[in-house]
Amino acid sequence: MKGIVLAGGTGSRLWPTTMAVCKQLLPIHDKPLIFYPISTLMLAGIREILLISREEDRTLFEKLLGSGNQWGVQFSYAIQKEPKGIAEALIIGSPFVGADEVCLVLGDNILYGSNLGRQLNKLRNLEKAVIFGYKVSNPSDYGVVVFNQDGSPNKIIEKPSEHLSDFAIPGLYFYPNKVLGLVADLKPSPRGEIEISDLNNNLLEQDLLDVEKLERGTIWMDTGTSKDMLEASNLVSIIQNRQNISILNPDEIALKNGWISPESLHRRAQAYINSAYGKYLETILQDKDT
Repeated sequence: MKGIVLAGGTGSRLWPTTMAVCKQLLPIHDKPLIFYPISTLMLAGIREILLISREEDRTLFEKLLGSGNQWGVQFSYAIQKEPKGIAEALIIGSPFVGADEVCLVLGDNILYGSNLGRQLNKLRNLEKAVIFGYKVSNPSDYGVVVFNQDGSPNKIIEKPSEHLSDFAIPGLYFYPNKVLGLVADLKPSPRGEIEISDLNNNLLEQDLLDVEKLERGTIWMDTGTSKDMLEASNLVSIIQNRQNISILNPDEIALKNGWISPESLHRRAQAYINSAYGKYLETILQDKDT
């Protein structure tokens, strides 16, 4: 399975800050926002990752992430010329995906939970697409999935004006390869975008889509506004300081997955030793030795 991170868009809800800096390069507590969705893919065991961004941001992402060798993964890069919808990422990424399955994650979504890796790792050899439901208090702000009485998904609605479901759809999607052919046939919506909800509703109508509810205790944060960014930073800070851990840390995930050696991690820690991030990497190595 291959992974795609969609980190395009103008970040207009964060203007003027994001007029000069890509949103996904802004910090969420002690690391760039883009580290979090990349870590989600790594937790799912995905090592070949395509990052899609605006042309003016590509060099910055390449400077930050490089080839991916530091984490035992392989990064490729592609351009989204203008924001034409989430589903367009599958069209842009089709040559990269080839004949494989694909997991698409939005570059401004944070998903964290103790069992998340196990839940995602089982999603292989897919006959159907898999998306997720996450219970929220403000469903009208999101795309939601409406369930039948037997618990099966009935339809997906973008930002419903009336209360139809408590389950929002996070920006994480698993697709079998055959979906790439279907997305190419989608027509743009009235706002000129290739809508991910249109794709998922089409799959649902063809009985090619399953919806899994994220396990209780899983945290999902959509960092679309300055308020969201602040709340995400505060929450990450609280969890990390209270438990003395680093959540969604790609260096630590790479070590635990056996994708890099302790020696490689030590070199990374030394490179960042003046920062809290680098000091934490050193504690991982110390804990491993005790």
